[in-house]
Amino acid sequence: MPEMDGYEVARRVRAHRCSTPILMLTAKSGLEDRIEGLNAGADYYLTKPFDSRELLACVNALLRRQGAQVNELSYGNTSLDLESGKLICGSKSVRLSAKEFDIMRVLMQAKENNVSKETLLTKVWGYESNAVENHVEVYVGFLRKKLSGIGSDIRIEAIRRLGYHLEAGNND
Repeated sequence: MPEMDGYEVARRVRAHRCSTPILMLTAKSGLEDRIEGLNAGADYYLTKPFDSRELLACVNALLRRQGAQVNELSYGNTSLDLESGKLICGSKSVRLSAKEFDIMRVLMQAKENNVSKETLLTKVWGYESNAVENHVEVYVGFLRKKLSGIGSDIRIEAIRRLGYHLEAGNND
């Protein structure tokens, strides 16, 4: 990886208290390398070469540890279907673009907690992107229109210098 190694990525992911399973696939097979990877936050450390059956078994083991998989996030009277990429409110639904979906997922996971524009840029566009805060503002505008269009009671509220959060209630 060009800017940082896998150990540093794992440390940063864990520093943000993200519990997503981390499986390191690497050519570094020494004992010290494996220990460093696991201590950095990896859940499993698999060295090359490996058999595809072993990789599949590792992935399945990590998924079992996660428990039941969540296929939907809900807030207010609205759900985000994680498989279809649709926002659903009652009998109405709307398909989201990839960026809209990623932003909505982050906001629904945070609920009423503020999410900064910088966090959204990093989680949705990535570290290497040239995207700017205006990109976030444009996509939040798209999401607001789509939420309104399906009759959602969710509002995406902006708080100056703190970012965005969700509020649910009457849209009066």
